[in-house]
Amino acid sequence: MSSASSSVRRIAATVLAAGAVVSAAALPASAADGDRHHQQRPRVEISRVQADSPGREDRSNRSLNAEWVEITNTTRDAINLRGWTLRDRDGNRYRFDNVRIARHATIRIHTGNGRDTRTDLYQDRRDYVWDNGSDTATLRDDRGRTVDTESWGRRR
Repeated sequence: MSSASSSVRRIAATVLAAGAVVSAAALPASAADGDRHHQQRPRVEISRVQADSPGREDRSNRSLNAEWVEITNTTRDAINLRGWTLRDRDGNRYRFDNVRIARHATIRIHTGNGRDTRTDLYQDRRDYVWDNGSDTATLRDDRGRTVDTESWGRRR
């Protein structure tokens, strides 16, 4: 009986050791998958761009405000965008003031003038920012790190 019980102990030890090796090997792979997923989808992203204002582009406030960029918070927590920036390829910059974007919420940043709300912000410009044919919108955090970019059209 002692040879049977030592065989059982050896088999159990082998199974436990194999389980430890498999667990150790699986952990880095899971962490890498999590990092890769996080890199693919930023916490705050440029979700939509309306660069070409519908209708006649006459620089009216209505036309300017029909040009916009939407920013979406993909997390479960509200995020303060204070100090973040939204830029175009030509260097036009909009700097966010003390703006909180609710969890899973979207805000629209219009080019023209208006009264800021929870869902709509206004750059208070009198000229168009986004090039209709081709441009790039870049969202940066308060440390200047690129959070997301959205490009359209062919670069000139």
